[in-house]
Amino acid sequence: MKAEPHVRRSGSVRQPLLKSLGFVLICLLPALGILRLAGQGNYWPLFAYLLGSLLAFALYMHDKRRALRSGWRTPEARLHLVELLGGWPGALLAQQSLRHKTRKLSFQLVFWLIVIAHQVAWFDYLYLQRLYRLLSQL
Repeated sequence: MKAEPHVRRSGSVRQPLLKSLGFVLICLLPALGILRLAGQGNYWPLFAYLLGSLLAFALYMHDKRRALRSGWRTPEARLHLVELLGGWPGALLAQQSLRHKTRKLSFQLVFWLIVIAHQVAWFDYLYLQRLYRLLSQL
């Protein structure tokens, strides 16, 4: 009997699919908020997220290269600042594609707190402000 060469297991296909689905879901609230603001003629959040994500990805790539070559590293505070200013989607993509900064627990804790802060801010903008206005009218 001859074994089949390079047979892919279903788990190896599901993991990237689940990561992609997770990325789409985590970007849903910001995307909805940005679309609403763009409909009102306010485009700065769109530009902040796009530019911030590009900058974050570039900084992660630079830091990964320097880590491999033992050169000057990008300070973690700078990475977190760019994430906070809207670059967290690009940072998340960089972490996954470059396999960089994914194992350091203290770094990941701050990163996910930044992501959660963005989620809470967009949820409040999209839903809670309406509830507050409705409650204040009663």
